[in-house]
Amino acid sequence: MRDGNDRVPGMRVVVVGGGVTGLAAAAELRRLAGPHLQVTVIDQSDRLGGKLWTGELAGHPVERGAEAFLVRVPEALHLARQAGLADSLVHPAPVFPGLVVDGQLRRQPAGTLLGVPGDLEALAAAEVLSQAGLERVRSEPPLDAAELIRHGDVAVGALVRRQLGDQIVDRLVDPLLGGVYAGRADNLSLAATMPGLYAQLERHTSLVEAAAAAQREAPRVDGPVFATPKEGLSCLIEAVAKQADAQYLLGAPVRELTLTAQGWRLVLGDTRDPEVITADGVVLAVPARPAARLVSTVSPVAAAEIGGIDYASVALVGLALPTTELPALSGLLVPATEGYLVKAFTFFSRKWPHLATDGLTVVRASLGRYGEEQTLQRTDDELVALVRRELSAIVGRPLPEPVDTVVTRWGGALPQYAPGHLDRVRRARAALDKVSSTREGPPAIALAGAAYDGVGIPACIRSGQTAAARVWEALTRRGSQGETTAEGETDHE
Repeated sequence: MRDGNDRVPGMRVVVVGGGVTGLAAAAELRRLAGPHLQVTVIDQSDRLGGKLWTGELAGHPVERGAEAFLVRVPEALHLARQAGLADSLVHPAPVFPGLVVDGQLRRQPAGTLLGVPGDLEALAAAEVLSQAGLERVRSEPPLDAAELIRHGDVAVGALVRRQLGDQIVDRLVDPLLGGVYAGRADNLSLAATMPGLYAQLERHTSLVEAAAAAQREAPRVDGPVFATPKEGLSCLIEAVAKQADAQYLLGAPVRELTLTAQGWRLVLGDTRDPEVITADGVVLAVPARPAARLVSTVSPVAAAEIGGIDYASVALVGLALPTTELPALSGLLVPATEGYLVKAFTFFSRKWPHLATDGLTVVRASLGRYGEEQTLQRTDDELVALVRRELSAIVGRPLPEPVDTVVTRWGGALPQYAPGHLDRVRRARAALDKVSSTREGPPAIALAGAAYDGVGIPACIRSGQTAAARVWEALTRRGSQGETTAEGETDHE
């Protein structure tokens, strides 16, 4: 599918990937360069938005991917406002999330940083640990920050188990990280997943003190922590795509990327009838493995670094139930140690008042912990039955037959930040900086997206904007020297 008009000959930047990262990059390029830059966004899907996708359940909107964005990390809020959505933003109800512990429902304790406690009184009051587990936290050994710094990055689980015991990891940290990354605490990088805590380690002799300090120094906002457009996140995608004013080539996988003397050459589309596009700059806003394939002939070193980033797959199951009484919580996290396959439930009807409908109770379940891909090999009907069965067991009563259901599968959805992830990304980007010895300044190519800089919507937006600025800076530097563009004309902007 081809959508959009070609612009006058001149500089062109191609953004590979039409998710929120790629669209944020395209909009930033338009902001920086003005109307005369040709911006082309290419995606192999037949729609824009990637994992931001508002679908329908029982005739009502429901998110089939991410459901909201953080407000205290400002990039998503700023982008929504710039796209004209400020008046349409809504926030979740002030209802506590819950946790399943030893088959019982508990409120998630306040004062934690992704499960790492910074307030021992709040932790004790939540009753999510046994008495022995709580005493283990209170008897935390001195934190040897020098040893940690000397060894560099560390797995979250390894550090927290050593300092605070297994229960903190299994009952709090692991399910919270699983909700964000679909990963396991014992495999995930502390520096990448909790940079604020990692930065505090050398200043404190206690992990609890470091978590409290990280929370004090985190950005704060007055009001709700999360927001989303009332009509769904697809509205944000549509608004940003319009703001970017780009050419959109959908249903067009990019098969090859080559650096030439004039710029970049991309081959896309069907192998029987490929299309060739030339560009002065490229933003790769696709997952790590396709990005590695594309840069393999440009920089084998960069390809090897990012090609080693692993991913977890997830499935989201939406149930529209006849009006059903559920626990007075916004949802539930389910630790793996509880023996269930579902890792989280969101009670949409209660969490998002604007979605509440007479006669229906909407629930969404998330399945797919890293290493448990076999769970997702069930059919849609089997997943729906599994979700209904496990939620019935947790709440202690059978749930009625759903009025409607929707199952969304995201294969390779969430990157896994193994220890050393940040160094791996730095090496890949440095290798790409060296791919061209025939040009002045850095080559106009940049990596962007969840694979590198964070999985939340604000982090993806920031990553796309940073990549766009980097590419534009390189092109501007060359343009000021009168270099030839990929279309064969001299740029004088």
